[in-house]
Amino acid sequence: MNTAAADESRTVVLRAARAKDSERKRQRALATIKDLEASGSPVTFTAVAKTAGVSRWLVYTDGIRDQVDAARRRQCEVGIPRALHLDGRQATPAGLRTDLAVAREEIRRLRAERDSLTQRLRLRLGAEIEGPDRAQLIARVADLEVVNRQLIAERSASTVEADAAKHRIDELEDDLSAARESLRRIIKDHNRGR
Repeated sequence: MNTAAADESRTVVLRAARAKDSERKRQRALATIKDLEASGSPVTFTAVAKTAGVSRWLVYTDGIRDQVDAARRRQCEVGIPRALHLDGRQATPAGLRTDLAVAREEIRRLRAERDSLTQRLRLRLGAEIEGPDRAQLIARVADLEVVNRQLIAERSASTVEADAAKHRIDELEDDLSAARESLRRIIKDHNRGR
C-alpha cells in the first residue's frame, strides 16, 4: 500500500470518527433537552451545554437551537413562570440564576485579571518614579566624565610633583651623606691633632 493511499485511508477514518463523535454529542444534547423538560427544570442553552457536557457553541447550532427554543416555548405554555431578559426574551428564574452564576464567575475572573494588571502597572510606575529619567542619566554621566578628567589631570600633576620630590630627596640624601662624610673626616682630623 503506497503512502498516499494510506494517508487517504487515515483521513477517511478520522473524518468518520469525528462525524460519529459529533453525532454522539448532538444526540446527548437532544436527550438532555428532553430530560430537562421532563423533569420540569428550565431549559436554557447554558443548562443544556453543562448537563450534556458539550460546548455552548454546539447548543447554538441548527437543529439543537431549534429544539431548545421549542422546549422553552412548551415550558412557557405549561406555566413555568418566565422573567424577561434585557433583550426582551423570556427567561426562567433558574435560567436567570444560571446566568447570574455565569456572570458572577466572569466578574471574579475579570477582577482577578484587573488586580493582576493593576499590580503590574504599580510595579512599572514605581520603577519609573524611582529610577532617574534618561536626560538625568546623560547629564550625570557627562558630569562624571568631567570629574574623571579633572582627577586624571590632578593625578598626572601629583605624579610629576612626586617625581620631582623624589629627585630632590635623592639630592638631599646625597648632600647629607657628603656632609656626614665630611664631618667624620673633620672629627678624625681633630682627634689626631690632639
